Amino acid sequence: MNVTDKIISLEGIDLLNFSGINDQNLNLIKDYFDSTIVLRGDTIFLKGETDELKIIEKVFNELIFLQKRQGEISQKDVKLVLSLIYSKDEQLKSLKQKFGFTPNDLNDVILSRKNDFIKPRTPNQFEYFKKVKDNDIVFAIGPAGTGKTYLAVAFAVAALKNKEISKIVLTRPAVEAGESLGFLPGNLSEKVDPYLRPLYDALDDMIQIDKLNYFMQNRIIEVAPLAYMRGRTLDNAFIILDEAQNATEGQIKMFLTRLGPSAKCIITGDLSQIDLPRSVHSGFRKAIDLLGHLDGIATVRLSADDVVRHRLVRDIIIAFEKDAEKKRIAEQKKGEEE
Repeated sequence: MNVTDKIISLEGIDLLNFSGINDQNLNLIKDYFDSTIVLRGDTIFLKGETDELKIIEKVFNELIFLQKRQGEISQKDVKLVLSLIYSKDEQLKSLKQKFGFTPNDLNDVILSRKNDFIKPRTPNQFEYFKKVKDNDIVFAIGPAGTGKTYLAVAFAVAALKNKEISKIVLTRPAVEAGESLGFLPGNLSEKVDPYLRPLYDALDDMIQIDKLNYFMQNRIIEVAPLAYMRGRTLDNAFIILDEAQNATEGQIKMFLTRLGPSAKCIITGDLSQIDLPRSVHSGFRKAIDLLGHLDGIATVRLSADDVVRHRLVRDIIIAFEKDAEKKRIAEQKKGEEE
């Protein structure tokens, strides 16, 4: 066994928060490894097998990064970093084989929020993450609760924090109002907020309220109904079209042609929840069929297996999917008989 020593500097770090009350954070790390880990002043001294020290060093570097970004770390942060970096889980191995990466780099795959992290939790969500990184436009298809919208907003917020873009635009068709917002009482905000509430909720979960208000007031983050995208050019921006199954073919075409050369876009929708009149075709379905094969455009499909809400939500989705399939088969048989 090749035993070596290593030193990690914690200069400029809040040592009390970093080590935890009664060294709880530090002890969590010590319990994970066989190597000797000693904190003296603002320096960590390591002694152990070379390969393990590389892992320990990565753990500390990620925690240092997180404390600098968040201002503090918790036991939950330490446990999550350890589980991601030191995991031997078979699912991570399969992800490595399938996508060529595992979630070892927190800066790439995790967005820190108020008291927690946002990270892909299922193989399909990891595929979602990979395709967003590698493409300019991604169609995310799946039922409610699979994280397609929430993760899309997280990707956008992470890009803004990392200064990859200068603006976030979140939009969805206000189909319940038939996009005829002029007939509704109140100002623009009062008219559209009920339809855009899920997007506001996601933002509120990821950005501190004072910073979010600043971003909104200065139009760094903009939330607006799809009808208000007409005539605009959106460049150096991350744009999300949510509930796209309720956008018409014309609206989808209008939206996609708003993208500037440095824009990135995610379009989310659930093809089983189309609320358009029967005579109106979903532009989301059409766009996937027409554009899914183009270079720079990708499609990811989420399912009931990716549901991260209440445990019953998955069962509810499966029950409705089975009922829809029965109706589809019955209608097909009826058509054949006729």
